[in-house]
Amino acid sequence: MPELPEVEVTRLSFADRIHGAEVVSIHMGKPLRWPVGHDVDELQGWRVGAVTRRGKYLWLPLAGPQARQGGLLIHLGMSGSLAFSPRLPLAGAHDHFDMVTTLGTLRLTDPRRFGAVVWGTSLQEGVPAKLLAGLGLEPFDPALSGAYVHARLAGRRVSIKQALLAGDIIVGAGNIYACEALFRAGIDPRLAAGRVSRPRCERLVREVQAVLNQALAMGGSSLKDFKDAHGSQGHFQLSTQVYGREGQPCRVCATPVRRAVQGQRSTFFCPSCQKR
Repeated sequence: MPELPEVEVTRLSFADRIHGAEVVSIHMGKPLRWPVGHDVDELQGWRVGAVTRRGKYLWLPLAGPQARQGGLLIHLGMSGSLAFSPRLPLAGAHDHFDMVTTLGTLRLTDPRRFGAVVWGTSLQEGVPAKLLAGLGLEPFDPALSGAYVHARLAGRRVSIKQALLAGDIIVGAGNIYACEALFRAGIDPRLAAGRVSRPRCERLVREVQAVLNQALAMGGSSLKDFKDAHGSQGHFQLSTQVYGREGQPCRVCATPVRRAVQGQRSTFFCPSCQKR
């Protein structure tokens, strides 16, 4: 699943190029996770504003005639990707959204169709507001601190790994990045979230930010088929310390990396470097 770094890399790969474009037409393929909720033919002639991101969602603001405002909230689902180009081939079986503009075509390709394109008058109203309501702080929000995380974890019996994946405290720490951040912070992923001390929460925040920064610099992770809007793959997966390295020696202490299953997701950790 494309996580926050992949979604942000995707945004950066086309946001400047589509900004200011006029919508010529929008073509929908097979149904996605949720209906658009708007007649897309009515968006002809609207202009694209500055594309932003919230969690793993992209927001394409649109300005129409008579000061009308709105936008499309896009989620890449489990296997989706966006492409933007002045010239794209004819839509294939897995291409379910084409927004043709005066500067190029934005296309959502999603083989499993768990992605979505939904309309909203703003991020604070309608379906977008409901989808974003439960999200935690962005990883680089100035309000994010060890004290904040420690307070939000208080009393939680779920493991710290699962608490990170929930996304209601910090968004963006998907499976690969949660494994890596917990390793760097020296925290056993099986530790109950409510037992993580404030000093360890402070270190965890720093390591989540460091891991996500590194992932952004490396174009995200392409574990299967992720590509940005230029068609480029990410390379973070080539530098992981524990993720995907079950049985291989820890890069720090040489202890074999272990794998556990938590919430139906694989967790990779070093039993020597990471403490409960």
